Amino acid sequence: MMLDPPALWPGTDGSPVSCREKLKVLAENHREAAQVLRDAFEDAVLMGVEEAAMRRILAELVAALPSPKRPPGA
Repeated sequence: MMLDPPALWPGTDGSPVSCREKLKVLAENHREAAQVLRDAFEDAVLMGVEEAAMRRILAELVAALPSPKRPPGA
């Protein structure tokens, strides 16, 4: 299972992010998000939601997140 943070975080220019503080924040955010998603997934499945449907719902949630680089409504 891919619940560990990725080894490389690609930057906007294609090169890996290398700042230690940024990498620390990214890894911490990844761990927190993985735990929240795991908990939500497990709760839903244990309450009777079909696994594939919940995976799709969570993927759609991530896909719908607005970019912080675009103004709202753009």
